[in-house]
Amino acid sequence: MLDIFRGLKNLIKVSHIHIDSPVFRLHYSVTVLILIAFSLIVTTRQYVGNPIDCIHTKDIPEDVLNTFCWIHSTYTMKSAFKKKVGVEVPYLGVDNSKGQLGDRKCYKYYQWVCFCLFFQAILFYTPRWLWKNWEGGKIQALMMDLDVGICSEVEKKQKKKLLLDYLWDNLKYHNWWAYRYYLCELLALANVVGQMFLMNRFFDGEFLTFGIDVISFMEDDDENRVDPMIYIFPRMTKCTFYKYGVSGEVERHDAVCILPLNVVNEKIYVFLWFWFLVLFVLTAGCVAYRAVIILSPRIRVYLLRIRFRLIRRDAVEVIVCKSKMGDFLLIYMLGENVDSLIFRDVMHELAARLGHRHHLHMHPPSLGGGKEIQEA
Repeated sequence: MLDIFRGLKNLIKVSHIHIDSPVFRLHYSVTVLILIAFSLIVTTRQYVGNPIDCIHTKDIPEDVLNTFCWIHSTYTMKSAFKKKVGVEVPYLGVDNSKGQLGDRKCYKYYQWVCFCLFFQAILFYTPRWLWKNWEGGKIQALMMDLDVGICSEVEKKQKKKLLLDYLWDNLKYHNWWAYRYYLCELLALANVVGQMFLMNRFFDGEFLTFGIDVISFMEDDDENRVDPMIYIFPRMTKCTFYKYGVSGEVERHDAVCILPLNVVNEKIYVFLWFWFLVLFVLTAGCVAYRAVIILSPRIRVYLLRIRFRLIRRDAVEVIVCKSKMGDFLLIYMLGENVDSLIFRDVMHELAARLGHRHHLHMHPPSLGGGKEIQEA
């Protein structure tokens, strides 16, 4: 099995250049890797056995019955989940279905599990793809290999000047760039919520409370309570096959089918339910955090001071006061990637320029007007 997942290491590569938040990286790296791995597990029959095995009669070939029941779906009886196994029914969900069409619960999802998991992986990667195209390599271009910090003083001085000049010339012009990143984080949040409802639809309205039902069942001693994992992912189901008899009459063959793949499916979706819940909480917190940053310059000062302690407080206050929200995001991302000492020097020089411009604005130089007044 290790050979199957060996290629996944190179499939999702997280760059050493960080252009997004750790929570955002959970969506396109860890989650995509998990979903693709689960999709491969489901499609690899040699590790989970045949997806379906039906008890057949001699009148119907085994392969024909298995293929028919796999394609046309199977079903269980809802009332049979509350009956005693070995006394009233042979297995949970398996009972006489004659004249009880309204009591049937059909299962069609298992044909689509591998495709659905792969489609979910694509949806989780979409916000990252959008942001990577919109970001356009700006952070990497501005870094100029300053993340290493080991270079000649002449080269270091030249690169610091180029970075400082860019920040000085393009100050207050990064809001649109930042808002597109915030949009991608909103899309990531919407994707998590949408995926929960997508899987709820996929499992006929049984998924939204799946994790809660599993915990409740494990803690409940009531023998009459239905196991949600067996109810949604039954291990044994029924299948009805019709064919012509020797006299031309339609014959009904009732088969019992074992679904060994559902033993894997139930573990996969229990994990995904809790993982998506954790992702939702983290991403919602991240979006709320972005909203506070947009609304409060004081919070931006506090965050820069906490994250980059080498920068003086007065320098941070001047930079935040004289810049906009988009500049804060760019500066924060640069600080995440550039060598801390180099970044400190650039920020101090930028603050000095901004402070000098502010001083000139408040106290413009005299053009000889004072002398003229005295003479007058």
